[in-house]
Amino acid sequence: MTAPRDDMRSAQGRTYGFAEWFRPGEYARTEEILPDILASGASYLRTHLSWAEYLAPGGQEWFDWLIPKVGSQIDLLPCIHYTPPSMSRTGRSSGAPVELKAYADFVDHVLTRYGAHFRHVELWNEPNNLLDWDWREDGDFQLFCEMVGGAAYWAQQRGFKPVLGGPCPFDPFWLNLMGERGVLNVVDAVGFHGFPGTWDSEAGTWGGWDMHLGETRRILDRYNPKAEVWITETGYSTWRKDEVEQARRFVKALSVPADRMYWYSWRDVPPDVAVQEGLWFDPRHYHLGAVDHENQPKLLARLLMEGGVERLEQVTGIASPQVAKGARPVVITGGSGFIGSNLADSLLRDGEDVVILDNLARPGVDQNLAWLTDRHGARVHPVIADVRDLRGIQAAFADAKAVFHFAAQTAVTTSLVHPLEDFEANARGTINVLEAVRKAGHDAPVIFASTNKVYGALEDVEMVTLDDRYVPADDAIRSHGIGESRPLDFCTPYGCSKGVADQYVLDYAKSYRLPTAVLRMSCIYGPRQFGTEDQGWVAHFLIRALSGEPVSIYGDGKQVRDILHVDDAVAAYRAVLDGIDRVKGGVFNLGGGPRNSVSILNVLREIEGLTGHPFETQFGDWRAGDQFFFVADTRKLEAELGWQAKVRWRNGLQHLAEWLVEHRFAGRSLASEKRRVPA
Repeated sequence: MTAPRDDMRSAQGRTYGFAEWFRPGEYARTEEILPDILASGASYLRTHLSWAEYLAPGGQEWFDWLIPKVGSQIDLLPCIHYTPPSMSRTGRSSGAPVELKAYADFVDHVLTRYGAHFRHVELWNEPNNLLDWDWREDGDFQLFCEMVGGAAYWAQQRGFKPVLGGPCPFDPFWLNLMGERGVLNVVDAVGFHGFPGTWDSEAGTWGGWDMHLGETRRILDRYNPKAEVWITETGYSTWRKDEVEQARRFVKALSVPADRMYWYSWRDVPPDVAVQEGLWFDPRHYHLGAVDHENQPKLLARLLMEGGVERLEQVTGIASPQVAKGARPVVITGGSGFIGSNLADSLLRDGEDVVILDNLARPGVDQNLAWLTDRHGARVHPVIADVRDLRGIQAAFADAKAVFHFAAQTAVTTSLVHPLEDFEANARGTINVLEAVRKAGHDAPVIFASTNKVYGALEDVEMVTLDDRYVPADDAIRSHGIGESRPLDFCTPYGCSKGVADQYVLDYAKSYRLPTAVLRMSCIYGPRQFGTEDQGWVAHFLIRALSGEPVSIYGDGKQVRDILHVDDAVAAYRAVLDGIDRVKGGVFNLGGGPRNSVSILNVLREIEGLTGHPFETQFGDWRAGDQFFFVADTRKLEAELGWQAKVRWRNGLQHLAEWLVEHRFAGRSLASEKRRVPA
């Protein structure tokens, strides 16, 4: 990995905060969010204390709980805004109060009641925005200046530090007016809002952080040189699924010369909550969080919680070296993943330039990218992007001579919980790749990693139950496995999304004459696999055994799979590419075949033999769509391309165990594992 780019000031050593609006009654949401914000390394939290909500039924009770709860754990900035409609000149919360001094009186009340929990207090939010301050009724902002100026003066007299709410969009003339009217003289900091890339830059009003912050500083130097400039609200919406860009924007915002930076926000707004009147249907407002509305971390949150700003800079600073002029790289989507990184290593060893396109969403996969760059240097070209973001990935395919598409959501269980996200990653992500290749105009081959799940649960295949496994009653299936002629039967959202992608890849060969091929994989295992419970079950079992932890098994463990070592899988993908002119538009089942068919119970027993001790197993309910038996009939792949699985499963399992001991359990060996007595 490279150091952060030269044109970016280092963000390391800078503190940061989050802006998170808590709505009355969100006790559980606050309890969930606050520990995660603290775990991210944040030093500050900005939230609103709505005057209108405070005086509404239950409002005082809510803020009596919220402000001490938050302020006792993190440096809190309450933003006091929104006039009670009954006290507003317009009957709206954005209107000036009938009695301007009433706002200062409320600020005074807040300072008395909650002042032990904060030092700074922000006076209003986005005052030049019609949704927050009705300047139609206050065209010269005279009312606003009198209201906020008086409140700020009194807050300073009481020993607090007032912050002027940030204009949005940025307006230096408005800010200068605040100086002429004396407001800037009585504040300790001025807020600044900017969302480059989400709204401002697209509207043509964004001139860059340095320009706008420089304008703010020059105005403050005229009226109050001691006042600080705070970025009280900035962020980047991932509505296009460009989580990598969100992480980059965070680093950029943290590196600009402001005295504080608050990122909006920690968690996405739920889709059933109206953000602001008139903005309900703008999807950008609903995807500004570092985690989604179901608390699933995006790349930004994961990296901050793994290692703070240093970790964030390390990953976002990965630069893509220039491919040599005239070179035609191989592109591997999901190239930092298990199979992708092994395939990339094989191609790189043969002198290819390889573009690794990956969103680094899975914990640990950037270790595979670092391994590749350490081994192969400048011929590895990282592109940190997400296949769901067509605009963000197109350039990566411009000169591709071949594409291997592995990027996907890979777990059945996850698809059942998040079917829309599963569809976006697998179905839309695949058609984005196909379109990017088609529009590049080079007819690069596209070889797609599909799954045996497209055949469904195989419920019509009659099974015979043996002591430790299920076997088909049909002699042909028992001898050779499931062939490509098997009808498709999509089951579970995962099976549907991968099946849709599978069919699109095949259709692009028919409709657009792209040279494509599909490999419907069984269970692949081997080095560089992280072995989560949902995917990579062989590695997962080994890791749990080596850690002395129990294993959870869905069903009774008699399910049969043909497991294939990753070296054999890489050989199959390369064989398909080499023979693409002969097999384009074709589909192949890929697995270990009958010689490498094992039940889960078989694998557990073998692992116990490798480690020298038993380990605890727990059995649970069957998963939706789980197959009693799947063994790939690989005769078509063998006949057309001369491929064969060479690694027998027991040898492969030992190889993986040795690799895991060396790379995840340093200082131990399989021999020592066999001597170790379990607790």
